[in-house]
Amino acid sequence: MTTPLIIDTDPGVDDAFALALAAASPEVDLIGVTTVFGNVSLENTTRNALRLLALLGRDDVPVGVGASRPLVHPHPHLSSAHGADGLSGYADTLPRPTRGPDPRDAVTLLRDLLDQADRPVTIVPIGPLTNIALLLAAHPGLKPKIGRLVVMGGGVNGGNITATAEFNVWSDPEAARRVLVEEDVPTTLVPMDLTRRCAVSSQWLTDLAGTSPVARALVDLTPDYLATYRRFLGWDGMAVHDAVAVAEAVRPGLLGGTPFPVDVDCSYGPNRGALVVDRRREVDAPKTLDITMEADLDGLRAFLFERLGALGVRQ
Repeated sequence: MTTPLIIDTDPGVDDAFALALAAASPEVDLIGVTTVFGNVSLENTTRNALRLLALLGRDDVPVGVGASRPLVHPHPHLSSAHGADGLSGYADTLPRPTRGPDPRDAVTLLRDLLDQADRPVTIVPIGPLTNIALLLAAHPGLKPKIGRLVVMGGGVNGGNITATAEFNVWSDPEAARRVLVEEDVPTTLVPMDLTRRCAVSSQWLTDLAGTSPVARALVDLTPDYLATYRRFLGWDGMAVHDAVAVAEAVRPGLLGGTPFPVDVDCSYGPNRGALVVDRRREVDAPKTLDITMEADLDGLRAFLFERLGALGVRQ
């Protein structure tokens, strides 16, 4: 039996690979996508989600438009890593969707999909956590319908947008604290410590592009992102952060997780958005969050390649 899956996203190049992995995986049934501000504006993330689903042959998936800003403070700035349109300037080369966004906003769509589900739903938030915080605050009675949250975000040993904060958590720390610390929904966190180690090489991308037209279209979205990660990594490759989180949702236990007590720094200082993980063995605080720090990296890359390459062949 497949697992119902919802992806909350701010596409984003690695988000594109994450959506493709979900569409390519028979273990899950992609029943909804919700969009949020983040890598680019909400208008662009929504357009990108619709066009990516069209590319993947999943125009049937409803897309709910979500939050355009954080819960409390204005967003300092968007990411430049993905290019001005979020997809290295190539968003308009993707197929035009056959329909627009769902008339329901993201929280209403999430509510309805959870309410209608006949088995627990996995939600994979791979952008700022604003939509998920709003959902849990407005509809706490639906929490039992959520089988698990698999969240891409946070840095245990440092950040990428500041010295201590990872972009998704930093973009809305108050929402992240609500979801990761205050709520009692089963949650697996896939931090950048692991996703960065799972980066793929430019040769991996070239080989993937040769498998099908759909894979080629995905790889064609990477130039700006790849250029950014050449600088970040110091070698010719790029991180596919969000696809790693979807891989864990598709195959639970694929990544090795350990429960830890956590907090999120919501102060307005240099550590704003930092994930505070208490790794002391003797600590008596509740272990609230399952954090994945280990994986068979070569095996994970092979899994991603097999799934993403096969999708276009089937089409």
